Amino acid sequence: MIKASSVELHKLRRELGVLEGKKGKGTELVSLYIPYEKNLADVMSQMREEYSQAMNIKSARTRKNVQSALEVIMQRLKMIKEVPENGIVLLVGTIPRGIKDKIEVYMITPPAPVVTYVYHCDSQFLLGTIKEMLTEKGAYGLLVLDRGEATVGLLKGKKVEVVRRIASTVPGKHGRGGQSQHRYERLIEIAAHEYMKRIAGHAAEVFLNTPDLRGIIIGGPGPTKEFFVNEGYLHTNLQSKVLGVVDVSYTDEFGLRELMENASEIFKDLDVTKEKALVQKFLGEVVKDHGLAAYGEKEVRHYLQMGAVETVLISEEVESFLGSISCSNCGHKEKRTIQSIKAFEKELQGIECPQCKEKSLGLDEYKSTLDELTDKVEATGANIEVISTETEEGQQLKAFGGIGAILRFRP
Repeated sequence: MIKASSVELHKLRRELGVLEGKKGKGTELVSLYIPYEKNLADVMSQMREEYSQAMNIKSARTRKNVQSALEVIMQRLKMIKEVPENGIVLLVGTIPRGIKDKIEVYMITPPAPVVTYVYHCDSQFLLGTIKEMLTEKGAYGLLVLDRGEATVGLLKGKKVEVVRRIASTVPGKHGRGGQSQHRYERLIEIAAHEYMKRIAGHAAEVFLNTPDLRGIIIGGPGPTKEFFVNEGYLHTNLQSKVLGVVDVSYTDEFGLRELMENASEIFKDLDVTKEKALVQKFLGEVVKDHGLAAYGEKEVRHYLQMGAVETVLISEEVESFLGSISCSNCGHKEKRTIQSIKAFEKELQGIECPQCKEKSLGLDEYKSTLDELTDKVEATGANIEVISTETEEGQQLKAFGGIGAILRFRP
């Protein structure tokens, strides 16, 4: 399986958001999912057969549009020498645009292998399979505890979720002596045992009901966490899933976040850990005198131009587009700055062409800030990462205008 970069995944999510708004007048939008092992000659043969079968469609308009889509698909298939490891998704169909319609073609390399061959005609493109591929799979169980309190949480994708908070009923120590002291200490230990059992019960209820649980990390500020694990309080079906026991200072939501940071070696292959490390490195350079950091679009572009950038960090929420618009009736063309492609395409449907006054404007193409920066980054040999806003570090990057850079050197 070929793993997509953060930039590629972000672009795909953005494209899916646009495709969700595409609708045909009839069942004339064709979705074709081709797995890696599928013989392209067989696919071509089926497309010819579907073309012939389309002659039976009663609506002349739908018949024409389906056959046009199939013709485009067959042309594209001739250009493909071999199917990529993750397969190919072809989405082709006629989209209404005022007086005239336009056939649109999208060829997508999916972020995970296409398992099943699918040919599908409908009034919308079939996108569920790709969206499922973009969903973060699995979760990690998080548990922080001491004798005062405990918190159960989950790491899902890049988001830490607090699920349960457990208050302790263990009484504090006292200064009495003699038999009273021994009896009181026994009561404390009994209460501590019951408290551990309650924590284990809550943890079991959460973790055993979490689909595809990848592992459990346990933390706390003292020896209680080791006692909890070593004494076998955790449900037997969960004990083998414990990946590590880690020291943390807190046992609340902050403790769960600290647990993530202190267990970075365990989570080293997760995207969220890599993102955190990059943003923390950037922030560390920001606070230094003459540190190797830049922020704000203008400053980052300046250092990119000088070849001084090692890595560009851009928030997934910071993006604008330069769109090329044309009228399908009179051919009028213009460019506009756009914040949301999906919203703008919907808005265009109600806007008159400034030249012919028909509502026939459509978005031909667009280029985003991210696309432009990616081109500049590749030209200078730098890296670029899209940072999620679901993490604390992602929110911190937004405070710097949503774009920052770690520099190779400061000119």
